[in-house]
Amino acid sequence: MAKQNTKAPPVLTVDGVEYKHEDLNDEQKIIYAHISDLQRKANTTRFNLDQLKVGQEAFGNMLVESLKKGKDEETEENDKK
Repeated sequence: MAKQNTKAPPVLTVDGVEYKHEDLNDEQKIIYAHISDLQRKANTTRFNLDQLKVGQEAFGNMLVESLKKGKDEETEENDKK
């Protein structure tokens, strides 16, 4: 037996007043769709920015370690002389 879709239609609240999506006019539905899309894009951008920050920090740490290693190797060579 197939399940019935019992998901409630979207309801938005503006200034404490609830509006059913189905009761909005075409212009209001388009504006709501733009707002929803912009929220999704903002969330995706935050997610991508988090990844970029972590990647930048990781590469910075790798550079510091590489520079330390190079300095340690240079010091060892100077000690052998």
